[in-house]
Amino acid sequence: MKTPDQANDGAIDSVRGVVDSLERAATGEKTSMREVVESLGEASFVPVLMAPALAVVTPLSGIPLFSSLCGLLIALVSVQMLLNRDHLWLPDWLMRRTVETEKLTKGIGYMKKPADFLDRWTKERLSFLVKKPFNWITELACLICGSVMPLLEFVPFSSSIIGAAVVLFSLSLLVRDGLFALFAFFFIAGGITLIIRLVG
Repeated sequence: MKTPDQANDGAIDSVRGVVDSLERAATGEKTSMREVVESLGEASFVPVLMAPALAVVTPLSGIPLFSSLCGLLIALVSVQMLLNRDHLWLPDWLMRRTVETEKLTKGIGYMKKPADFLDRWTKERLSFLVKKPFNWITELACLICGSVMPLLEFVPFSSSIIGAAVVLFSLSLLVRDGLFALFAFFFIAGGITLIIRLVG
């Protein structure tokens, strides 16, 4: 089984692939986190990392505590990547969390065009930035981003800004495009400045 630094298990290798997996999981009246994770693959750390980050960039972030749960998921996945685990573990209470399928489906609709745009512009470059030891910096940055999201639950736009950064980080790991990791760090710097102004 592939390790987290190998990005994924080969089943999903694009942002649109993550979005399509989310769409396949969205069935019934409500969709659980377990169904989402199973659709992405429990050994596919980076797709599972990317999925909640994509979600908080959409209007789904307006659901109370949704951003906090996504941040927690991002943090849990990131720390297991840092520990080089070969199989993802998530607590049962988190896996049982649900979202209304209708709202999830609408959110997925918002993801498709940006996903296609990102996929068109990605390619393998500056790949040393997403290999050891540099990938640890990216994974640590994702851990920090996920950890602070619950603290910023009620700060306007903060979850979407942080989520967008995690999308870029996870994309860099997914397709070995170190340039997007650099973009993510610049994005975080701009996001921190904006958040400080909003809460100042």
